[in-house]
Amino acid sequence: MQDNSGDILLDLRDVQRTFRMGEISVQVLKGVSFQVMQGEFLAIVGPSGSGKTTILNLIGGLDSPTAGEIYYHDQDLTRATSSELTRYRRDAIGFVFQFYNLVPNLTARENILVTTEIAQNPRDVDEALELVDLTNRSDHFPAQLSGGEQQRIAIARAVAGNPELLLCDEPTGALDFETGKRVLRVLLDLNRQLGKTVIVITHNSALAQVADRIIHLRSGQISSVEENESPIAPEEVEW
Repeated sequence: MQDNSGDILLDLRDVQRTFRMGEISVQVLKGVSFQVMQGEFLAIVGPSGSGKTTILNLIGGLDSPTAGEIYYHDQDLTRATSSELTRYRRDAIGFVFQFYNLVPNLTARENILVTTEIAQNPRDVDEALELVDLTNRSDHFPAQLSGGEQQRIAIARAVAGNPELLLCDEPTGALDFETGKRVLRVLLDLNRQLGKTVIVITHNSALAQVADRIIHLRSGQISSVEENESPIAPEEVEW
């Protein structure tokens, strides 16, 4: 595996996002600046309403900032066309959501195939299933899987597109304590073994203990950035 650590993957420069609600303007992000390095495991932590999901949507190319710039390598996403953003989402990003977003009438394998059929350089479906240790559940429908299994299939689906970056929005939020730690282990292994850059958005500061770096958000601004010199194993996390 090529070591790209130290290279800048994403660069957010004075990013602001304001939403209009009728006659009222609500500024959700108030000038956020940070960089994401290739191969790092980054946690963005903050209470509800702090702007975490807005940042995820902006990084993921699902929304555009009101002001500021976002660079992916040397591409300015804030000036990208709709088709360029579609390619960026398809080729560079793997999304993992809190509530899995699996297609209920497709099997686990078929849910993963949805990604591999549109990706430019997909992984093999069986390899993706093996990465999350669910080869034996490939022909089961989501309703036949536990919450943790559904989330691991969702991770396999994200990884199957062979993206450079995994964006995870509260990936353990709908899971019990032990299952959440297992899902966290899968994400950490993908980061450490495959070199995937992982960004986890969470309100749970305990989860951030496994990350290389922690960005704390409050009221739409970065309150602190913490370099984690001694990340702990997911199995050691307590919350």
